[in-house]
Amino acid sequence: MVRGYVTKRIITAFGVAALLMFLVMLTLTAEPKTVRAEENVFSAIIDIDPPSGPNAEEPSLFALEDGRIVMSWTEALDDGFAVKVAIRNGDDWSAPQTVVASESLFVNWADFPSVAAFDDGTLAAHWLKETGDNYDYDLKIALSQDEGETWGKALTPHRDGQSVQHGFASLLPMSDNKMLAVWLDGRAYGGDEVIDKMQLRGTVIAADGTLSDDALLDVSTCSCCQTSAAMTGDGNALVTYRDRTEGEIRDIALVRLVDGVWSDPVVVHKDGWEISGCPVNGPAIDAKKTSAVVAWFTQAGDIPAVKVAFSRDAGRSFEKAIRIDQGKATGRVDTILLGDGSALISWVEWTGSAEVLMVCIAQPGKGCSARQAITLNKAGGSMNFPRMVQTRDGVYIAWTQPGRETTIRMVLAKQ
Repeated sequence: MVRGYVTKRIITAFGVAALLMFLVMLTLTAEPKTVRAEENVFSAIIDIDPPSGPNAEEPSLFALEDGRIVMSWTEALDDGFAVKVAIRNGDDWSAPQTVVASESLFVNWADFPSVAAFDDGTLAAHWLKETGDNYDYDLKIALSQDEGETWGKALTPHRDGQSVQHGFASLLPMSDNKMLAVWLDGRAYGGDEVIDKMQLRGTVIAADGTLSDDALLDVSTCSCCQTSAAMTGDGNALVTYRDRTEGEIRDIALVRLVDGVWSDPVVVHKDGWEISGCPVNGPAIDAKKTSAVVAWFTQAGDIPAVKVAFSRDAGRSFEKAIRIDQGKATGRVDTILLGDGSALISWVEWTGSAEVLMVCIAQPGKGCSARQAITLNKAGGSMNFPRMVQTRDGVYIAWTQPGRETTIRMVLAKQ
C-alpha cells in the first residue's frame, strides 16, 4: 500500500516524461565490466543496523563536527508519514526522534527530506508539505537545539504564498552560525509573464530562525532534479543544479555566493543534452579549500553516462569532464572530495536484471583509479538515491532497500 501511494505521487508530480525515462532505464540489459580485486576502493564493507523501522525510505546523512553522524529518513505510519532523525556515536544510535508526523507530507522517491547542523550544533531538518492537488507543496524547515528531541515551529523559506511546487532543497551550513537553504520554486511555472519556468531560489537562515530575503538565483531550471551545495575554504557557497534553456538543453549549472552576492549561472560542462522533460536526476558537489568536484548524469546523444569535473579555483571554472560509468548508468550520484584532491563518486548502474551501486575514486584529469560494486539490488523496486558521508571511521553509505517492506540499508566502508 505504501509503495503504491508513493508510485502514484511520482506519476502525479513528475509526469509521463519522467516515468517513461525511468521505465527505459529498467530495460537496459548489458552486463558490467569485471572489476579486478586490486581495483577495489574499499578493503572492508561492514553492514550497519540502521535506526529506522519498517516501511522506511529515503535516508539522508550529515557528518557532525565531533565525528558523529546524523541520519534523517521518512517512515510510513497508519495515517500518514513521519520524518525522523537519529545520531550515531561510535557503534550506537540515539533513540529515533520525530521531526514531523502528518497525513499531509508530500512523499516520493526523488524529493526527500534532509538534515544538517549549524556551527553551534543546532540541527535543521527539511521536509515537504502538501498544499493542494497535483504537485503543489511547500518546503518546511524546523530547528532543534537538543539534538532532535524537540523541534521548533516550522519555517517556510519562500514567501510567495502560492500553492505551487517548492522542493528539491539543499541545506548548507555556513560560517557565523548560519545556513543556506536553496530549492526549486514553481511560482513562475505556468505564469502569465514566464511560461513553464521553474526557478532556483535561496535564503540564509540564522540559528535563531531568522530568514534573509528570498533570492532568485536562476530564472529557468529543470523542474524536478535534485540540487546540491558545498562550501569552499574561503567561505563561498557553491550551488549546482540542472539548468534549462529555451532550446530544452538541460546541462548542469552552478552559481556562487561570494561576499553575500550571487554570481550569474555558469554551465559546468556543455553536454548538450536536449530533452523535453525532466530526467529526475540531479548533480552532486563537494568542496575543500580551493578545490571542488561536481558529478552528474547525462544522456546527451542518447548515451547514458556519469561524468565528473574538477575545479582548482573554488568553482570559478572547471576542467574537462571525465566519464566514469561502465556503460549503462542510471545516475543518482553522490560525491565526497578527498584530502588528496581525488573524489569518491557513487552512482547506480543497470546490469542484466538488477541495479548495482557503484563507487570509484576519480582523479583529476585521469578518471577512475579504483572502482567497486557496493551492492546488487535484484528486488522489484529501486534503491533510489544512495547517500554518502565521510568520518574518521570511514565512509557511511545508506540507501532505500526495496522488498516486501521497504527498509533502509546502511554500510560502513573502510579503505
